[in-house]
Amino acid sequence: MNFIPGLMRAVAASAFLFAFTHSTQAETQFQKSISYFQIGGKTAADLDRELSNRGPLTQSTGARHPGATEIKFGGELTYVEKDGRCNIGEVKVTLHTKILLPRWKNRARTSADLALIWDTLSADIKRHEERHAEISRSYGRMLEKRLKGLRPQKTCEALQAQVADTTQKVMAEHDRDQQRFDRIESKNFDARMMRLLSHRLKARDN
Repeated sequence: MNFIPGLMRAVAASAFLFAFTHSTQAETQFQKSISYFQIGGKTAADLDRELSNRGPLTQSTGARHPGATEIKFGGELTYVEKDGRCNIGEVKVTLHTKILLPRWKNRARTSADLALIWDTLSADIKRHEERHAEISRSYGRMLEKRLKGLRPQKTCEALQAQVADTTQKVMAEHDRDQQRFDRIESKNFDARMMRLLSHRLKARDN
């Protein structure tokens, strides 16, 4: 059985936008969408080439990947003046994640062995990208919690500076965590794929 080498190099491309406007609700809001790009080919080498040529191009690496997750944070925050001090009012953090995955148009017309490899690989790509989205959701909750916990300041300008600093720090933590996840996944790719293929082979034979 031929194996497709070196295909799991997806890196989340993250962007952060935070607006300070009036809010009617104070809760983290998450939205996720999944879209697909088609690839062709009839052999393992074809699939490798197709993913390398047609996979999404990420700005962070300047390379194409077998899958990608676009991450966009946003939000609304209000300031409330009380007793001569500026307080955090309502906070709403929003997160939009768009997952892009491959779809092989020749899947139904291939050999059983190559179909097994593809199903294993595509499932792992989806799991990987879903995990990127999960990481972002956890940091969206973290950001909202930290912003709500900021102490009142003498002026709203001073509090706004703290909001900006807190936001920047949480986003930096988020990016480091996403990059750490990618490094671990890349390092363990071969062993993970062989283990997954072995399990699927046993299930198929049984």
